[in-house]
Amino acid sequence: MDVVAIARWQFGITTVYHFLLVPLTIGLGPALVFMQWRWVRTGDDRWYRMTRFWGKVYLVNFIMGVATGIVQEFQFGLAWSEYSRFVGDVFGAPLAMEALLAFFVESTFLGLWIFGWQRLPKRLHLLTLAMAAGASVLSAYFIIVANSWMQHPVGVALVHGRPRMTDVWAVLTNNTALVAFSHTIAGSAGVAGGFLLGIGWYQLWKRRSLGIDELDADGRVVPGEDPAQPGRDRLDHRVWINTLRVGAVVAILGFGAVAVTGDAQGKLLFQQQPLKMASAEAACETGTSFSVLAVGDVSSASCANVTNLIEIPFVLSFLANGDFSTPVKGVNELIPQYQRAYGSTLPTGSIYGSRSGATIDYQPDMTVTYWGFRIMIGFGGIAAFAAAVALWLTRKGTVPRSKRLMQLAVFGILAPFGANAAGWIFTEMGRQPFVVAPNPTGVDGVSLFTAAAVSPGVTAGELITSLATFAALYGVLLVVEVFLLVRVIRGGVAAVVPELDAPPPTDREDDVLAFAY
Repeated sequence: MDVVAIARWQFGITTVYHFLLVPLTIGLGPALVFMQWRWVRTGDDRWYRMTRFWGKVYLVNFIMGVATGIVQEFQFGLAWSEYSRFVGDVFGAPLAMEALLAFFVESTFLGLWIFGWQRLPKRLHLLTLAMAAGASVLSAYFIIVANSWMQHPVGVALVHGRPRMTDVWAVLTNNTALVAFSHTIAGSAGVAGGFLLGIGWYQLWKRRSLGIDELDADGRVVPGEDPAQPGRDRLDHRVWINTLRVGAVVAILGFGAVAVTGDAQGKLLFQQQPLKMASAEAACETGTSFSVLAVGDVSSASCANVTNLIEIPFVLSFLANGDFSTPVKGVNELIPQYQRAYGSTLPTGSIYGSRSGATIDYQPDMTVTYWGFRIMIGFGGIAAFAAAVALWLTRKGTVPRSKRLMQLAVFGILAPFGANAAGWIFTEMGRQPFVVAPNPTGVDGVSLFTAAAVSPGVTAGELITSLATFAALYGVLLVVEVFLLVRVIRGGVAAVVPELDAPPPTDREDDVLAFAY
């Protein structure tokens, strides 16, 4: 079996799973800071309860994110040593900054926030949370700087066949990094907003299904109380209606920002990685039309069997250049240009092994790039539309009693996650066959084929074994993550606010996060 393909599957699986957790942590952090700030400022117990509940969700997700991210550090050295050797002089700097300036700050202040309840002054306690949430955003920035250098290498000189950093500021302000960072933060806001909305909807529906909340003659909610269930009071209703509506607003604003930043990122990619974007549009021939639906053998390097069934004239030109007339180069025109610039066959050398001299296929997997691009846009649009509908449906203070609508709202939480995952898969898969893509206007030779990046001493059997192990381990972690989240969500506010004296859903001795509260 192909060692490179197995190594890519291994890194892809672990990375995509890890990134499912990252945007929720990044997006939920500022929302949590806002909730606690409102409580400190107003003294309103509604915001206190929201902070305690969403704080526990935040902690569960943060811990799982750390656990799943550690594995990637080892993969760089064990499975991708040639890659690490090539990029180490540049890649190491932002990764070190991420660990020293971001992760240490994040974990330290998060610890202070966890143990600071009732011990630190309220404003100081709020500051610890703000520092932790800000460090999460800073951590994302440094990781994106490192990834964006692979997409668009800048600030280096080629010394003895390896890039050496000559301008750290150029690396940190790489235009690819700046647009990717803003796009990622906007997407994370959309994820957090969708999560708040879905859980808020579920809790409001639960109150209605239990008969706690009723409607008056005008269809407006009349919040009630259930003495038999601690925490199910009128204030509990305010917690969840605020959660839902704040989440809906955050989701709408987040996905609006995604559209703006995504347009800027797309225009940049048409300049820096034109073949990736041409593949994303199934633009086999040079033209101006945007493909809405294409069919055929999209894996063909020549695009010979691809047919665009639905096209919108001139839109592709606008996406690429901001006008409606400039033709955009298609796959069939770009591939010969890549062959002339970077060669038609892999170089000979020990790092290529049996792949030396093999023909280079510059065509990214068009199935992945084409549909990944559309899934990203489609799921994001669906989530934004659903958030707007949710605002309208809850204008009278509660949700409809329909169980199907509740299930749709809960499952709708997955749409922003799907959009984020599809976007990253498109970004990474579209860069192939390069692991470090060449900068068309940068230093000649600063690029690396994926075929040269794998550790030369690693065998297919070792990679398959580790792949199966990681897949099984991450599967277990997924079950644990879902179990903990479901447990917290079903318990509601009463299960995480000690003052309400409500027993948790299960024995607190088994609750691994009981120490936090």
